[in-house]
Amino acid sequence: MVRRSDLYLPSNNTHMIQKAATLGCDVISLDLEDSVAPAEKVAARKTLVENISVAGSTGSRVWTRINAWDSDLTLGDLDAVVTEGIDGILLPKCNGLVDVRRIDDEITKRERAKGLPIGKIKLALLIETAIGVLKVDESAGGSNRLEALIFGAVDYLRDMHTVRTPGAMEQYYARAKTGVAARTFGLVAQDAPYGNFKDVEGFKLDCERAAMLGFEGKMLIHPSQVPIANEVFAPKPDRVEWAKAITKCFQEEGLAKGKGSVAYQGNMIDIPVYNDGLNILARQAEIDAAEATKKH
Repeated sequence: MVRRSDLYLPSNNTHMIQKAATLGCDVISLDLEDSVAPAEKVAARKTLVENISVAGSTGSRVWTRINAWDSDLTLGDLDAVVTEGIDGILLPKCNGLVDVRRIDDEITKRERAKGLPIGKIKLALLIETAIGVLKVDESAGGSNRLEALIFGAVDYLRDMHTVRTPGAMEQYYARAKTGVAARTFGLVAQDAPYGNFKDVEGFKLDCERAAMLGFEGKMLIHPSQVPIANEVFAPKPDRVEWAKAITKCFQEEGLAKGKGSVAYQGNMIDIPVYNDGLNILARQAEIDAAEATKKH
């Protein structure tokens, strides 16, 4: 699934949701957690449901971040958001397999009760605690609903008693482990938000660092970040052209003639290089298909 840009919005702010639908986001996440004041959380559920069709009106997939298990709000959130039109649910502060199986079971109960297709609503996990990082391997294999693992920096750094720095070295281990776990189980790795939305260069650099660790998208907190994320987390045009050329060359000069390697512009192309090219083309095709569903 394509999750380059995942814009988080307060689920009770209809104006922001209407605007977000025009931005070309891959995902719009209607938030019931951090961006909604405690006194407004219950009322926000109704507004969220009313705005699902608005958020998805131009082709963005619509997700929601519910409140964590320790909030006593999770089951009430699920009663509301397990509904027609919602594409997926994000569980914050996932601390291991027990959390994953519990959320899967609770979604299934509500799908069955409401006559919805079992398993259609997907699931993502926010990995944002020390124990969550420690147990991310078991969490990643915990449900057939799972689509993505999302690293959450702010809560993770608070749990680790450290602070965020421009170089982001304090996040390296957690990011890397989350990325590896996602890739192992065929999930999308999605990175934490970058808070200073006015720092365009800093945001782009943060995206590039995440991409180097295997992340395929970013949580976003401002509309201006959408086009940058969509660009950084897609194959570069020259890489796509390279992939087309080397796969064509290897198919015609290698595979068709029974050779395991061939020369192309002074470099040798073998099976691993060919497979790299195929991966790039598959990723671009996936993005093209997602873009084709949007109303630009």
